[in-house]
Formats: sequence, structure tokens, C-alpha cells
Amino acid sequence: MVFKRQPGSLGVGGPTVDTVLDAGAVRPGGTLSGRVELAGGTDGHDVEQVVLELVARVETAPGEPGAGEPGSGEPGDGAGVVTFGRYPVGGAFRLAAGERREVPFSVRLPWETPVTELRGRPLGLALGVRAEPAAGGDGDRSDPAPLRVAPLPAQEAVLEAFEQLGFGLRSAGLEHGRIGGTGQRLPFRQEIGLTPSARYAHQLDEIELTFLAVPDALEVVLETDKRGGPSSGGGHDALSRFTVPHTGPAGPQDWDDLVDGWIRESVEHRESYDCHAVFGHESPAPSPPSTPSASSTEV
Repeated sequence: MVFKRQPGSLGVGGPTVDTVLDAGAVRPGGTLSGRVELAGGTDGHDVEQVVLELVARVETAPGEPGAGEPGSGEPGDGAGVVTFGRYPVGGAFRLAAGERREVPFSVRLPWETPVTELRGRPLGLALGVRAEPAAGGDGDRSDPAPLRVAPLPAQEAVLEAFEQLGFGLRSAGLEHGRIGGTGQRLPFRQEIGLTPSARYAHQLDEIELTFLAVPDALEVVLETDKRGGPSSGGGHDALSRFTVPHTGPAGPQDWDDLVDGWIRESVEHRESYDCHAVFGHESPAPSPPSTPSASSTEV
């Protein structure tokens, strides 16, 4: 999925606006920089404020509330455009007829910003940045400029560990809604679908991976889809949560050993259903532990 790309126009004869991002991918929590380019139309306009918006095309279930802008999804694909960040980047000024003006910006991305590429390969997600100049009372926006987001080192290390353990990348998407019991702040989450290694192929059909980053730690949520199990028939979904500092596991343990332990614990939990805690309440972002920690939940 992609955003259509062309400069926006603030009405007939009004100024046009375009958002231009600096080259290269940005990481979650990193600084996004660029400029908003405005070109005056046939008449002068009073621009009240320039606001930058971060937007994402998010999959939504039929009739699900909070899906974004009406009619903003592709026909029949159950997608909507969701705004997940707004930043004032320019104050009031007069844009004369035919005048060209640039408004530079530098803003920090949310830590939970989804990853759009892995080793430079696109994952098929649509994230964008658009400008909204309030000119003469008009609220038109530029079309989104595609936003490239590379993984944090810890995110990349986790994905590489799954690969080393024989798991494959099946899918990547954005799903509307929050995972209760976590520190999730955005109204949607990224789900990365992984095919199981030969070791777990008889037990699992898929593992869905969600990253929830905060400044000093990374929360990893694993949802295990048991082959032929209750989840394939509309039963319970087993979720396991793990938190690790961005610097990686403490002590001699490496990422492969750490992630392999997560998988084994998730599979055991999926088969036993021993834990009766329920995801369902939003909580503040977790504090980074001194050593990797874990918890499992059935919903």
C-alpha cells in the first residue's frame, strides 16, 4: 500500500504546499527533518500556522471505531488513514501571490513508530508526513511524503535472531487497537508475522511479533498461533511479553539464546494456558529492567 503523491492546493487560485523530507531512513525515537514548501497562488494568503502530521494507513475491522478519515482507505481493503503525531513547525505569516517560501522542520518521531524497512527492503507499510497550513481559514493538507523508518538496533537484533533460528518473514502490517497490559501509546500496533522453523513447525503455524519501544527499553510481544489449536478456531490467543534494554541482554547471554528462550516459553505457555492474567488495561510505559524480564498472558 502506498500514498498517492502530489502537492496539495489550498483552493482555486490558492497557494500549493508540499512536504519534502531529508534523504534516508529515520529510526523510532529519532529526529525527522525536512521542509515544507509553499508557493503562492494568484492571490495573497494569510497562513495562520503550519502543522506537520505523521500518518499511517492502518487495517481496521468492519465497523471498528477510530479507523481514521472516512473514505481514506483503498476501496474494499478495510484500511483507514490514522494520524499519530502533530507538530506545529511554523507561525503566522503572509504569503504573497506567486511567492515561494520554505518552512524547515526537525521533529522527534514517537518511539512506537512502525518500522517500514529491514536492511533497506520495504515491508509494504504506508507511513507518511504531510503539512497542514491553515491559510485564510482553509484546512487543506499536502499529500503525504513517504516516511522511511529503519529498525532500532535492538529491534534488528531480535529479527536477526529469529532468522538465525530458522524463522521466516511472512507478513508485516498495522492493526488498529491497543494491546492491554502494555505501555502502548499509539492507537495501532505493528504486527510482523513469522513462519516457524522446522523445530517448531509441528507446534506453531505462525508467531506474530509486536515491538513497543520506550526511550531505554524494548517491549516485545509474541502471539503464538498454534497449528490446529484453539486460535485457528476462534479460541484464545496466547500472548507473551518480554522486556529488554536497548543495549541487549545482560551478562554472557547473546540475542539468539535470548530469543530462543522467548520462543520456548511462549510455546510452553501456548500449550499449557497456566497463566490467567488478562490483557485489557492500558498501563504506563515500562521502566527498563536491569536484566531481561518476561511475562505471559492469555486473552
